[in-house]
Amino acid sequence: MKYISTRNKSIKVSSAQAIVSGLAKDGGLFVPEEFPKLTKQDFDELIEMSYPERVAKVLSLYLDDYSYDELLDYAKQAYSRFYGEDPCPLVNIDEGLYVLELWHGPTCAFKDMALTMLPHLLSAARKKTGENAKTLILVATSGDTGKAALEGFRDVDGTDIMVFYPSDGVSDMQKLQMMTQSGANVYVCAIEGNFDDAQSAVKRIFADPVMNDKLLVNGYKLSSANSINWGRLAPQIAYYVSSYCDMISSGAINYGDKVNFCVPSGNFGNILAGYYASLMGVGVNKLICASNVNNVLTDFFISGEYDTQREFFKTMSPSMDILISSNLERLLFEFSGRNDELIAQRMKDLKEKGKYSISKQELAELNKIFVAGYASEGDTAEVISNCYDTYDYLMDTHTAVAMSVYDDYFDYDGKGDETPTVIVSTANAYKFPCDVYGALTEENISDAQKATKKLNAYTGEDVPEPLSDLDSREIRFTKVIAKENIKDEVLEYTGKDNADNFGKTK
Repeated sequence: MKYISTRNKSIKVSSAQAIVSGLAKDGGLFVPEEFPKLTKQDFDELIEMSYPERVAKVLSLYLDDYSYDELLDYAKQAYSRFYGEDPCPLVNIDEGLYVLELWHGPTCAFKDMALTMLPHLLSAARKKTGENAKTLILVATSGDTGKAALEGFRDVDGTDIMVFYPSDGVSDMQKLQMMTQSGANVYVCAIEGNFDDAQSAVKRIFADPVMNDKLLVNGYKLSSANSINWGRLAPQIAYYVSSYCDMISSGAINYGDKVNFCVPSGNFGNILAGYYASLMGVGVNKLICASNVNNVLTDFFISGEYDTQREFFKTMSPSMDILISSNLERLLFEFSGRNDELIAQRMKDLKEKGKYSISKQELAELNKIFVAGYASEGDTAEVISNCYDTYDYLMDTHTAVAMSVYDDYFDYDGKGDETPTVIVSTANAYKFPCDVYGALTEENISDAQKATKKLNAYTGEDVPEPLSDLDSREIRFTKVIAKENIKDEVLEYTGKDNADNFGKTK
């Protein structure tokens, strides 16, 4: 299977090349030439498989440069790092209502579902493509991707990883996870700005031929661990397929029945994976796109205009504090009839004007499967408290946004839609202990470690091991730079003889 750019369909590469490159040379995103289909027989077989086997099966349909046995070996290694019997358990909290927990990995966030696989896929892709230069993984993060990528690529041969995050735009727990990251090939830097600033700077570096030539002189070629990289996005399709299999095997639904998925959305990769799963044959009724007050996606799905020229808010769900949702480009590519010239123009308008619009016909087609809504800060806190009181279920701030939006959909837009619904849960509650504890008790605590202890005492819920000793780990990375200096920081890092010591506080 070949992969094409959303902005120029004449650019065609293999799956291994797409993963090594991360981004197409024209700035577009790689998508498969076609989407494979799963038959009823496939689902019958998938239901009997373990999660690593399901992942290998799904990925083998997309990544034909890799054998099934190769992918299964990678998946077994990746998901052996998760705690508990199931990497992504589906928890039934009420009649017809489920929570898909995607946070049982090494960093307690859903990004682990893909970023424990990506290093294996990328390392193999380097060999398959004959890549000799060192790979520089360049990451912009709104909180969870950074830590998951750092942990995934820690001490992986032939790679270095640089992560940029907004200094005041992540939770204290997320920041501490990144600042204490171990590994000889990792580097973390905060910026004065928001996630969109970091992401835009990283995408400019990928698209800058002069910059890429300079990096090659320094012995590096770029790749990405963000969901712009197909190797990061593809493993996410697998957990939608898997959850559908789990619902069939539990008797909650029959094969062919429809399910709603409600997804907290920022960069749009998670919910896009759900859409791709629907193209493969997963029965999807509605994909409910849940935003916080940075509700650019909600407005888009209502009006058809994507407009980033608006106030930016810092919220208790910081991984969703995003105004430029990169993966929406992939969705629009499909709903425009794969019109690469039109997508290129829209992305040019976004860059130059801060907005673009789609046709009424495209919007009508989108609205057949996508529903969008947003939750205020008050809504989010209220849902955390209500779900704990009603279901004895503790959720993080991002999952609470999804639950709040689903409640609104069920009561109003869905008019009591009785379709079984899966709330996609993206992080463990202890990643945001101050806000979660505050929602439960109305007590304001600003110290994350103190809030963790109080949340544990209040709920009795165990603190995950990856978060339990953060306050005792060495803080390695404390540098903060202006957003305009990201390119210089990358050049300085790649030019260092001893990159491991670069950027440390003296």
